[in-house]
Amino acid sequence: MKGYLVLENGSVYEGERIGANKDIICEVVFNTSMTGYLEIFTDPSYAGQGVVMTYPLIGNYGLTKEDQESKKPWVEAVFVHEIAEMESNFRSKMHILDFLKEYDVPGLEGINTRKLTKELRNAGTMKGKLTSDISNIDEIIREIKEFKISNLVERVSSKEVYTCGSGKTKIALFDFGAKQNIINSLLNRDCEVTVFPYDTSYKEFLTGEYEGIVLSNGPGNPEDCKISIENIKKLYEEANVPILGICLGHQLMGLATGAKTYKLKYGHRGPNHPVKDLSTGRVCITSQNHGYAIDDSSINPNIAEISHVNINDGTVEGLRYKGHDIVTVQYHPEACPGPEDSSYLFDEFIAKIKK
Repeated sequence: MKGYLVLENGSVYEGERIGANKDIICEVVFNTSMTGYLEIFTDPSYAGQGVVMTYPLIGNYGLTKEDQESKKPWVEAVFVHEIAEMESNFRSKMHILDFLKEYDVPGLEGINTRKLTKELRNAGTMKGKLTSDISNIDEIIREIKEFKISNLVERVSSKEVYTCGSGKTKIALFDFGAKQNIINSLLNRDCEVTVFPYDTSYKEFLTGEYEGIVLSNGPGNPEDCKISIENIKKLYEEANVPILGICLGHQLMGLATGAKTYKLKYGHRGPNHPVKDLSTGRVCITSQNHGYAIDDSSINPNIAEISHVNINDGTVEGLRYKGHDIVTVQYHPEACPGPEDSSYLFDEFIAKIKK
């Protein structure tokens, strides 16, 4: 069955429908990963977004639900050039098409992903509609432009407090849409991780029970997270334990301390972004997934210093806060998918706690 992706600027891409047969409006973004499609689809940071996979063949190694970053996919739609007819991997438990149908995720196969990616790079990220009927294109474009994406963190965050592991170091994780491998990375370092919903009061983290706090990744515009920003501001002022912020957590800590964020033209989404640690000169290849960044000119030098920068475009990739044991990074040290060059940040975080 034919399907179409209509962008808000009027561009139309034709393909064959895969997954759920339903229409959807979403923000259209692209990811440059060659592998890791299951982790991408189940990353809560993609809530509200339809993902264009730039690698031309997707699904060739199948999938196993053990690799999911959450219990369900959060992508609104999937756009690919070609789906592999057969998967070849001894770990595979399911074909990608069966996965999309099971979780009611729509998509398109056979579209020109190279052309679409170039358009998103040149024009910037846009909203789009996946549909089977383009007979009234003007009405579709109007509908796309009027569509608002909101409450994403509320959608993806845990609804209740829960604990994982039984290690020696007790960590509190502020869940704005946390990936499972953040939790796994802490469990692998002998931690007990207690996960809290996004709207938890800062007072819950100041009980003395927790030796470290992690601010997780998550979707959407960080400025929309008013409740979380206020809570993190209190944590900055009152918490006396090390804090590690990742992706959205990095942005929220910045906003809580007076910095400003802005939307990138087309974001950073892929496993191959070079980031330089300014204290050591070391360059790591990092996994990234974000559409916003902290404005370097808005950072108060008396509060924080830039610790990491993106080699490609010079954007802020990390901050160290003066007078506090707080480090935040824009990229994903837990990877999945992507290289593990920056996993040392978890080791440094645990070392600060023990010290």
